[in-house]
Amino acid sequence: MEIVILAVVIAVVLVGAVSALVVGGRRKKQLPPAERPSATPTITTPPAEPRVGDEAETPRDESRRTIEEVDLPTAEAPEAPPAEAEPAPAAPEVEVPEPTEGRLVRLRARLARSQNALGKGLLTLLSREHLDEDTWEEIEDTLLTADVGVVPTQELVERLRERVRVLGTRTPQELRTLLREELLKLVSTDAPRAVKTDNGLETPAVVMVVGVNGTGKTTTTGKLARVLVADGKSVVLGAADTFRAAAADQLQTWGERVGARTVRGPEGGDPASIAFDAVKKGIAEHADVVLIDTAGRLHTKAGLMDELGKVKRVVEKQAPLDEVLLVLDATTGQNGLVQARVFAEVVNITGIVLTKLDGTAKGGIVMAVQRELGVPVKLIGLGEGPDDLAPFDPEAFVDALIGD
Repeated sequence: MEIVILAVVIAVVLVGAVSALVVGGRRKKQLPPAERPSATPTITTPPAEPRVGDEAETPRDESRRTIEEVDLPTAEAPEAPPAEAEPAPAAPEVEVPEPTEGRLVRLRARLARSQNALGKGLLTLLSREHLDEDTWEEIEDTLLTADVGVVPTQELVERLRERVRVLGTRTPQELRTLLREELLKLVSTDAPRAVKTDNGLETPAVVMVVGVNGTGKTTTTGKLARVLVADGKSVVLGAADTFRAAAADQLQTWGERVGARTVRGPEGGDPASIAFDAVKKGIAEHADVVLIDTAGRLHTKAGLMDELGKVKRVVEKQAPLDEVLLVLDATTGQNGLVQARVFAEVVNITGIVLTKLDGTAKGGIVMAVQRELGVPVKLIGLGEGPDDLAPFDPEAFVDALIGD
């Protein structure tokens, strides 16, 4: 029995010793407390950038700054070269217009080439051996087609009938002389044809240019300024056409070409006020002539025509109005006579300017408009060139009509 008890004690001691050895071995394999992972992950800063050479060492913990906190060196801007002063705009070159005398010679030749259809047609008909009623009707039709007008045509035909009957035998030269004399009677007038640019007063002569839309008033005003400058006159231009876009710019360009000053105002402004200022400027500068370009207006609109009368009254508060030139498009024919009648009722028309009197025009309008208004044609325009405007010469006009 004692032996059994001793064996059990020895077994218990051995079990305890083995257990102690096993527990001790497990404790040696556990990590130290400092190296145990924590439940919450920590964010560490990235390692310092590797360094080279003498700077190669173990990276140290360093405080880092954002790019906003770092003072970056400012790049010095290169010195700009000194700014050169902008050259002043060159003044427009002042042109010297062609003298009136030389212009008339050139325009006569052009008119002869473009307008002698009327004269040639009449000479051909009058040269027939027998002038019966049918021939005289053809002569009337030729004159009416050329816009001579009904009354002037009837008067001319009656005089031609009588003179041909008295003349009897008709040579070409005799017919030419006869026709020239009769046409001159229709074209001639006792009224002076020169544009009045010298009123004998201390104030400048004032010329107002009127007409319907599209007849070429602004261009005519600019060309007339060239004619006056060529004759040794000093000119001030009044851009009273405030309704048409760029009309003032167009007139100013015409003035700058010949050294004439232009008085203008805002687009859509009061034309009477601009005309008033133009005359005032002409008086202050002792100019010889003030040319006032007015807006084109429909002759059927009473309000526009009344405004034209207002411009006239305002101008006359500064100085007398010496000329009112009505610009007519020669290609409009008898419709130009209707325009002329209405304008004559509003302002006192003193002269006619016939534009576009080229190959498409009918020369008889000269006779018709003079008969209708009782005022002379003073200027004619024959083309688009700056010097294609000249005083009207009745003899040159008739010679051009009947040809050589």
